[in-house]
Amino acid sequence: MNDLIRHFIHYGIHFALPPLIAWIWYRRSFKTAALILLSGIILDIDHLWANPVFDTGRCSIGFHTLHQWPFIALYILLFGIKQTRIAGLALLIHILADTADCLLMDF
Repeated sequence: MNDLIRHFIHYGIHFALPPLIAWIWYRRSFKTAALILLSGIILDIDHLWANPVFDTGRCSIGFHTLHQWPFIALYILLFGIKQTRIAGLALLIHILADTADCLLMDF
């Protein structure tokens, strides 16, 4: 698959999907919800522990610390609890974006 399309989908999920979800499901508090959902990008802090820090050919899922399955289970748990639902959703959107990116690497 063309890298441009792959990156468009990956970063589109990271940066376009959160405001869309905030608009659809959290319209009364759109700005706050959008900021919280966009903050899921913080998961990429674990890229700082990798060498090299950024590698377009590397799948984040299963490689980076906060992209490991035990942490993904925690994000699902956070999504299942009403008080932490939006934070869990933010983290799951991030995992969705990175999973899509990993799957598109194979095309």
